Amino acid sequence: MSRARRQAEARGRWAEWLAMGWLLCKGYHLLDHRARTAAGEIDLVARRGEYLVFIEVKARSSVQAALDSIGSRQRGRITRAASIWRARRPDLQSLHLRYDLMLVVPGRLPQHRRAAWVPGDGARDLL
Repeated sequence: MSRARRQAEARGRWAEWLAMGWLLCKGYHLLDHRARTAAGEIDLVARRGEYLVFIEVKARSSVQAALDSIGSRQRGRITRAASIWRARRPDLQSLHLRYDLMLVVPGRLPQHRRAAWVPGDGARDLL
């Protein structure tokens, strides 16, 4: 693994820990971190009230760069992975699903974008 890749991986792990702390302070109950499924990995899975939330964490140099880094293919992969993860947890089947983004940019507080996308709505951009 190249040095640049190792540094990017370390930034990503740090951003995930920062996001977890931020979400805990906002009253979320963390259920999983770096959840692996056959469809791919989900950065964070949390519950808040009647919502089961799948959270993608993006650490970039700017908010726009973070938003630009999650395309429709990645949103589809996360949605498929979330479906697999949820199938393993029958106790959570009654919860509403939500797909959030946590944007981590140097020198700024994390930005939590709730309901950042709706699965299957190809016409809807990220909020």
